[in-house]
Amino acid sequence: MSVDTTRAPLLGEPIPVELMNTVWADRDGVHDALADPAEAAAWLRAAAPRIEITPPELRPPAGDAETGTVISDLRDLRNALRQLAAEVTGDRRSAGRPGTEPAASRAVAVSTINRAAAAAPAWPALSWPDDAPATRQLHSQGPAARILLAAIASQAISLFAEPDPPGQSGQPQLRACRGPGCVLYFVQQHPRREWCSAGCGNRARVARHYHRHRGSAAG
Repeated sequence: MSVDTTRAPLLGEPIPVELMNTVWADRDGVHDALADPAEAAAWLRAAAPRIEITPPELRPPAGDAETGTVISDLRDLRNALRQLAAEVTGDRRSAGRPGTEPAASRAVAVSTINRAAAAAPAWPALSWPDDAPATRQLHSQGPAARILLAAIASQAISLFAEPDPPGQSGQPQLRACRGPGCVLYFVQQHPRREWCSAGCGNRARVARHYHRHRGSAAG
């Protein structure tokens, strides 16, 4: 299967949340964008521009042996993130669904994230050319796909732990979308936001309207 673009929803959420959302649902069922190696590599390519790693042209190659290993690790990281997200949000929607196999414990999930982050350590560097202002760049070494995986894991650590876990001390809150049939997560930047997208909000309102009027008719 040759895939140039990812089918997974990209909603502008933090990259670790976008990775969680590589499991999504629609009328045809639950889908996993990491089940196929070519599509998983396509998701990595889509995510790469939003990961601040130098050089900026870095892209994971599709098809080499290292990428295949990283994609397996990417699935493990995704499942660990979904397990911790489910714990943080009290979410029980995804139990037993494809691509959501839980780790044995929170400790195993945390270990998976830490191992991924340590696989390609990154360090900051100062860039200050004569004709431009000073900027901070992030450097790393290793295969492109491994660097991307480590960067995602590092951002996941920040999501859950720095400066406060989501939802504590006024920080944006990680939420499970309660739209009908949805299995996505989002970061609630505004206290009135309830859904991952406008589409889920519309479906939820239609469902509420249907059940309200069905109950009235039955009465």
